[in-house]
Amino acid sequence: MTNPDDGALSTLVEAHTDELRVHCYRLLGSYDEAEDLTQETFLRAWRARDTLEDIGNPRAWLYKIATHVCLDFLRKHNRRPTVYEPVPGMDSGDRPPPARLPWLQPFPDDQLPEAEAPLHEPDEQAVASETLELVFLTAIQQLPPRQRAAVILRDVAGWSAQETADLLESTLASANSAVQRGRSALREALPDRREDWSASRASTDELALLRRYMDAAANADIDAMVELVCEDVVLTMPPNPFWFTSREALFAFVRPNLDPASPMFAGHWRHLPVHANGQPAVAGYLRRPGTSVHRAQLIDVLRVEGGRIAEITTFEPHLFPAFGLPMTL
Repeated sequence: MTNPDDGALSTLVEAHTDELRVHCYRLLGSYDEAEDLTQETFLRAWRARDTLEDIGNPRAWLYKIATHVCLDFLRKHNRRPTVYEPVPGMDSGDRPPPARLPWLQPFPDDQLPEAEAPLHEPDEQAVASETLELVFLTAIQQLPPRQRAAVILRDVAGWSAQETADLLESTLASANSAVQRGRSALREALPDRREDWSASRASTDELALLRRYMDAAANADIDAMVELVCEDVVLTMPPNPFWFTSREALFAFVRPNLDPASPMFAGHWRHLPVHANGQPAVAGYLRRPGTSVHRAQLIDVLRVEGGRIAEITTFEPHLFPAFGLPMTL
Protein backbone atom coordinates (compact mmCIF):
# COMPACT_ATOMS: atom_id res chain seq x y z
CA MET A 1 0.00 0.00 0.00
CA THR A 2 1.36 3.40 -0.95
CA ASN A 3 2.14 5.77 1.88
CA PRO A 4 0.59 9.18 1.10
CA ASP A 5 3.73 10.79 2.54
CA ASP A 6 5.73 9.20 -0.31
CA GLY A 7 3.90 11.25 -2.92
CA ALA A 8 4.09 14.43 -0.86
CA LEU A 9 7.84 14.02 -0.44
CA SER A 10 8.35 13.28 -4.14
CA THR A 11 6.50 16.48 -5.03
CA LEU A 12 8.54 18.44 -2.48
CA VAL A 13 11.82 17.04 -3.78
CA GLU A 14 10.92 17.83 -7.39
CA ALA A 15 10.06 21.41 -6.48
CA HIS A 16 13.30 22.13 -4.60
CA THR A 17 16.01 20.01 -6.22
CA ASP A 18 17.61 22.88 -8.15
CA GLU A 19 17.80 25.33 -5.26
CA LEU A 20 19.13 22.70 -2.85
CA ARG A 21 21.83 21.67 -5.34
CA VAL A 22 22.89 25.32 -5.63
CA HIS A 23 22.82 25.69 -1.84
CA CYS A 24 25.09 22.67 -1.42
CA TYR A 25 27.36 23.95 -4.21
CA ARG A 26 27.83 27.31 -2.49
CA LEU A 27 28.75 25.56 0.74
CA LEU A 28 31.17 23.13 -0.93
CA GLY A 29 32.43 24.74 -4.15
CA SER A 30 32.25 21.36 -5.93
CA TYR A 31 29.53 20.40 -8.40
CA ASP A 32 30.14 16.66 -7.95
CA GLU A 33 29.95 16.88 -4.17
CA ALA A 34 26.90 19.13 -4.31
CA GLU A 35 25.18 16.56 -6.51
CA ASP A 36 26.07 13.73 -4.13
CA LEU A 37 25.03 15.60 -0.99
CA THR A 38 21.76 16.76 -2.55
CA GLN A 39 20.95 13.08 -3.04
CA GLU A 40 22.02 12.38 0.55
CA THR A 41 19.66 15.16 1.66
CA PHE A 42 16.74 13.49 -0.09
CA LEU A 43 17.73 10.10 1.33
CA ARG A 44 17.64 11.49 4.87
CA ALA A 45 14.35 13.22 4.12
CA TRP A 46 12.94 9.96 2.77
CA ARG A 47 13.88 8.13 5.97
CA ALA A 48 12.04 10.81 7.98
CA ARG A 49 9.06 11.14 5.61
CA ASP A 50 6.59 9.91 8.24
CA THR A 51 7.12 13.20 10.09
CA LEU A 52 6.41 15.35 7.04
CA GLU A 53 2.75 16.00 7.86
CA ASP A 54 3.81 17.56 11.18
CA ILE A 55 6.31 19.96 9.58
CA GLY A 56 5.08 23.52 9.19
CA ASN A 57 7.62 24.64 6.56
CA PRO A 58 8.77 21.71 4.38
CA ARG A 59 11.17 23.90 2.36
CA ALA A 60 12.95 25.01 5.54
CA TRP A 61 13.03 21.36 6.64
CA LEU A 62 14.87 20.39 3.46
CA TYR A 63 17.28 23.34 3.79
CA LYS A 64 18.03 22.28 7.35
CA ILE A 65 18.79 18.72 6.30
CA ALA A 66 20.94 19.89 3.36
CA THR A 67 22.88 22.36 5.50
CA HIS A 68 23.72 19.74 8.12
CA VAL A 69 24.60 17.15 5.50
CA CYS A 70 27.15 19.64 4.09
CA LEU A 71 28.44 20.64 7.53
CA ASP A 72 28.91 16.96 8.41
CA PHE A 73 30.88 16.53 5.17
CA LEU A 74 33.05 19.57 5.88
CA ARG A 75 33.76 18.41 9.43
CA LYS A 76 35.04 15.10 8.08
CA HIS A 77 37.20 16.67 5.38
CA ASN A 78 38.36 19.81 7.23
CA ARG A 79 39.59 21.54 4.11
CA ARG A 80 40.46 25.20 3.65
CA PRO A 81 41.91 27.11 0.72
CA THR A 82 45.69 27.40 0.56
CA VAL A 83 47.81 29.35 -1.93
CA TYR A 84 49.58 28.04 -4.99
CA GLU A 85 53.20 26.95 -4.59
CA PRO A 86 55.93 27.64 -7.16
CA VAL A 87 56.17 24.97 -9.87
CA PRO A 88 59.79 23.95 -10.54
CA GLY A 89 60.97 25.13 -13.93
CA MET A 90 57.89 27.29 -14.57
CA ASP A 91 57.66 31.09 -14.49
CA SER A 92 54.25 31.87 -13.00
CA GLY A 93 54.72 35.64 -12.86
CA ASP A 94 55.97 37.93 -10.13
CA ARG A 95 52.67 38.69 -8.40
CA PRO A 96 51.48 36.94 -5.22
CA PRO A 97 50.12 33.43 -5.82
CA PRO A 98 46.31 33.16 -5.89
CA ALA A 99 44.17 31.08 -3.55
CA ARG A 100 44.14 27.39 -4.36
CA LEU A 101 40.96 25.30 -4.10
CA PRO A 102 41.69 21.92 -5.73
CA TRP A 103 38.06 20.86 -5.30
CA LEU A 104 36.58 23.90 -7.09
CA GLN A 105 34.34 23.06 -10.07
CA PRO A 106 32.06 25.08 -12.40
CA PHE A 107 28.27 25.14 -12.10
CA PRO A 108 25.97 25.04 -15.17
CA ASP A 109 23.71 28.10 -15.26
CA ASP A 110 20.87 26.10 -16.78
CA GLN A 111 20.57 24.19 -13.48
CA LEU A 112 19.86 27.34 -11.49
CA PRO A 113 16.39 27.65 -9.93
CA GLU A 114 13.90 29.54 -12.07
CA ALA A 115 12.93 31.95 -9.28
CA GLU A 116 15.23 33.80 -6.92
CA ALA A 117 14.97 33.08 -3.23
CA PRO A 118 12.79 35.58 -1.32
CA LEU A 119 14.82 38.03 0.70
CA HIS A 120 13.88 38.95 4.25
CA GLU A 121 14.97 42.48 5.18
CA PRO A 122 18.42 42.15 3.60
CA ASP A 123 21.15 43.84 5.59
CA GLU A 124 22.55 46.87 3.76
CA GLN A 125 26.06 45.56 4.37
CA ALA A 126 25.26 42.04 3.22
CA VAL A 127 27.57 41.10 0.40
CA ALA A 128 24.79 39.95 -1.92
CA SER A 129 22.18 37.44 -2.92
CA GLU A 130 22.11 34.74 -5.59
CA THR A 131 25.69 34.80 -6.80
CA LEU A 132 27.78 31.94 -8.09
CA GLU A 133 30.76 33.86 -9.47
CA LEU A 134 34.01 32.03 -8.84
CA VAL A 135 35.69 34.96 -7.09
CA PHE A 136 32.78 35.00 -4.62
CA LEU A 137 32.94 31.22 -4.14
CA THR A 138 36.68 31.37 -3.55
CA ALA A 139 36.18 34.07 -0.92
CA ILE A 140 33.33 32.34 0.89
CA GLN A 141 35.21 29.04 0.98
CA GLN A 142 37.73 30.77 3.24
CA LEU A 143 35.14 31.13 6.01
CA PRO A 144 34.82 28.44 8.69
CA PRO A 145 31.94 26.10 7.74
CA ARG A 146 29.33 27.39 10.21
CA GLN A 147 30.06 31.03 9.38
CA ARG A 148 29.88 30.11 5.70
CA ALA A 149 26.53 28.40 6.22
CA ALA A 150 25.18 31.32 8.27
CA VAL A 151 26.10 33.92 5.63
CA ILE A 152 24.75 31.80 2.77
CA LEU A 153 21.47 31.11 4.57
CA ARG A 154 20.97 34.71 5.65
CA ASP A 155 22.35 36.78 2.79
CA VAL A 156 22.22 34.47 -0.22
CA ALA A 157 19.33 32.04 0.34
CA GLY A 158 17.32 34.80 1.98
CA TRP A 159 16.24 33.29 5.30
CA SER A 160 15.47 35.63 8.20
CA ALA A 161 17.70 35.88 11.27
CA GLN A 162 15.46 33.60 13.32
CA GLU A 163 15.03 31.15 10.45
CA THR A 164 18.81 31.03 10.00
CA ALA A 165 19.23 30.23 13.69
CA ASP A 166 16.60 27.50 13.47
CA LEU A 167 18.20 25.97 10.37
CA LEU A 168 21.59 25.91 12.10
CA GLU A 169 20.03 24.58 15.34
CA SER A 170 21.64 27.42 17.26
CA THR A 171 20.53 30.38 19.34
CA LEU A 172 19.59 33.62 17.61
CA ALA A 173 22.54 35.39 19.21
CA SER A 174 24.97 32.69 18.05
CA ALA A 175 23.62 32.71 14.49
CA ASN A 176 23.72 36.52 14.29
CA SER A 177 27.29 36.52 15.56
CA ALA A 178 28.30 33.97 12.91
CA VAL A 179 26.64 36.06 10.19
CA GLN A 180 28.35 39.27 11.30
CA ARG A 181 31.80 37.65 11.55
CA GLY A 182 31.29 35.98 8.20
CA ARG A 183 30.20 39.21 6.51
CA SER A 184 33.23 41.04 7.87
CA ALA A 185 35.66 38.36 6.72
CA LEU A 186 33.98 38.14 3.33
CA ARG A 187 34.27 41.88 2.71
CA GLU A 188 37.99 41.58 3.44
CA ALA A 189 38.37 38.76 0.92
CA LEU A 190 36.32 40.21 -1.95
CA PRO A 191 37.67 42.78 -4.44
CA ASP A 192 37.04 46.39 -3.35
CA ARG A 193 35.97 47.37 -6.85
CA ARG A 194 32.87 45.17 -6.78
CA GLU A 195 29.77 46.43 -5.00
CA ASP A 196 26.90 44.62 -6.72
CA TRP A 197 27.10 40.86 -6.28
CA SER A 198 23.60 40.07 -7.55
CA ALA A 199 23.47 37.26 -10.08
CA SER A 200 23.56 38.10 -13.75
CA ARG A 201 24.40 36.37 -16.97
CA ALA A 202 27.26 37.51 -19.13
CA SER A 203 26.65 40.88 -20.78
CA THR A 204 26.50 41.44 -24.54
CA ASP A 205 30.00 42.95 -24.49
CA GLU A 206 31.33 39.97 -22.55
CA LEU A 207 29.78 37.54 -25.01
CA ALA A 208 31.39 39.44 -27.90
CA LEU A 209 34.74 39.18 -26.10
CA LEU A 210 34.11 35.47 -25.60
CA ARG A 211 33.56 35.02 -29.35
CA ARG A 212 36.85 36.80 -30.11
CA TYR A 213 38.59 34.56 -27.56
CA MET A 214 37.17 31.43 -29.24
CA ASP A 215 38.13 32.62 -32.72
CA ALA A 216 41.67 33.51 -31.67
CA ALA A 217 42.18 30.07 -30.11
CA ALA A 218 40.70 28.27 -33.14
CA ASN A 219 43.00 30.21 -35.48
CA ALA A 220 46.02 29.90 -33.17
CA ASP A 221 46.19 33.71 -33.35
CA ILE A 222 48.33 34.35 -30.31
CA ASP A 223 48.68 38.09 -30.94
CA ALA A 224 44.88 38.41 -30.91
CA MET A 225 44.69 36.44 -27.67
CA VAL A 226 47.31 38.66 -26.04
CA GLU A 227 45.18 41.72 -26.86
CA LEU A 228 42.15 40.19 -25.11
CA VAL A 229 43.70 39.71 -21.65
CA CYS A 230 44.84 42.10 -18.94
CA GLU A 231 48.51 42.57 -18.22
CA ASP A 232 48.00 41.11 -14.73
CA VAL A 233 45.70 38.28 -15.87
CA VAL A 234 45.43 35.35 -13.44
CA LEU A 235 45.04 31.78 -14.66
CA THR A 236 44.48 28.75 -12.42
CA MET A 237 43.67 25.14 -13.31
CA PRO A 238 42.02 23.35 -10.38
CA PRO A 239 42.83 20.70 -9.32
CA ASN A 240 46.17 21.01 -11.13
CA PRO A 241 49.07 22.95 -9.54
CA PHE A 242 49.75 25.28 -12.50
CA TRP A 243 49.08 29.00 -12.17
CA PHE A 244 50.03 32.32 -13.76
CA THR A 245 49.71 35.91 -12.59
CA SER A 246 50.85 37.87 -15.65
CA ARG A 247 50.15 37.99 -19.36
CA GLU A 248 53.84 37.54 -20.15
CA ALA A 249 54.17 34.36 -18.06
CA LEU A 250 50.87 32.95 -19.33
CA PHE A 251 51.71 33.29 -23.01
CA ALA A 252 55.25 32.03 -22.55
CA PHE A 253 53.49 28.82 -21.50
CA VAL A 254 50.65 28.92 -24.05
CA ARG A 255 52.54 29.99 -27.18
CA PRO A 256 54.42 26.71 -27.88
CA ASN A 257 51.21 24.71 -27.41
CA LEU A 258 49.36 26.77 -30.05
CA ASP A 259 52.17 27.07 -32.59
CA PRO A 260 51.95 24.33 -35.28
CA ALA A 261 55.69 24.72 -35.90
CA SER A 262 56.56 23.97 -32.28
CA PRO A 263 57.46 20.44 -31.10
CA MET A 264 55.10 21.15 -28.16
CA PHE A 265 52.12 21.84 -30.46
CA ALA A 266 49.04 20.37 -28.75
CA GLY A 267 46.69 20.33 -31.73
CA HIS A 268 43.74 22.19 -33.22
CA TRP A 269 41.01 23.71 -31.02
CA ARG A 270 37.26 24.14 -31.34
CA HIS A 271 35.25 25.93 -28.68
CA LEU A 272 31.58 26.08 -27.79
CA PRO A 273 30.10 28.84 -25.60
CA VAL A 274 28.58 27.68 -22.32
CA HIS A 275 26.96 29.37 -19.32
CA ALA A 276 28.78 28.76 -16.03
CA ASN A 277 28.60 30.56 -12.70
CA GLY A 278 26.94 33.60 -14.30
CA GLN A 279 30.18 34.26 -16.20
CA PRO A 280 31.24 33.93 -19.84
CA ALA A 281 32.70 30.47 -20.41
CA VAL A 282 33.79 28.13 -23.20
CA ALA A 283 34.10 24.39 -23.58
CA GLY A 284 37.26 23.51 -25.46
CA TYR A 285 37.72 20.47 -27.71
CA LEU A 286 41.19 19.50 -28.93
CA ARG A 287 42.09 17.53 -32.05
CA ARG A 288 45.58 16.27 -31.48
CA PRO A 289 48.06 15.98 -34.37
CA GLY A 290 47.46 12.86 -36.45
CA THR A 291 43.89 12.36 -35.22
CA SER A 292 40.52 13.24 -36.74
CA VAL A 293 38.31 13.75 -33.67
CA HIS A 294 38.02 16.75 -31.38
CA ARG A 295 37.89 15.46 -27.79
CA ALA A 296 36.68 17.28 -24.67
CA GLN A 297 39.66 18.99 -23.10
CA LEU A 298 38.67 21.85 -20.78
CA ILE A 299 36.11 24.39 -19.60
CA ASP A 300 37.41 27.96 -19.31
CA VAL A 301 35.41 30.30 -17.07
CA LEU A 302 36.35 33.95 -17.64
CA ARG A 303 36.16 37.02 -15.42
CA VAL A 304 36.07 40.24 -17.43
CA GLU A 305 37.12 43.68 -16.22
CA GLY A 306 37.27 46.84 -18.30
CA GLY A 307 36.64 44.98 -21.54
CA ARG A 308 39.50 42.51 -21.07
CA ILE A 309 39.90 39.08 -19.51
CA ALA A 310 41.18 39.49 -15.97
CA GLU A 311 40.98 35.88 -14.84
CA ILE A 312 40.73 32.45 -16.46
CA THR A 313 39.83 29.39 -14.43
CA THR A 314 40.45 26.23 -16.43
CA PHE A 315 38.61 23.07 -15.39
CA GLU A 316 39.02 19.46 -16.45
CA PRO A 317 36.50 18.04 -18.95
CA HIS A 318 34.62 15.41 -16.93
CA LEU A 319 31.71 17.81 -16.29
CA PHE A 320 30.91 18.23 -20.01
CA PRO A 321 27.80 15.99 -19.61
CA ALA A 322 26.53 18.23 -16.79
CA PHE A 323 26.62 21.10 -19.30
CA GLY A 324 24.76 18.99 -21.88
CA LEU A 325 27.87 18.64 -24.03
CA PRO A 326 29.24 15.57 -25.86
CA MET A 327 32.71 14.31 -25.05
CA THR A 328 33.71 14.36 -28.74
CA LEU A 329 32.93 16.45 -31.83
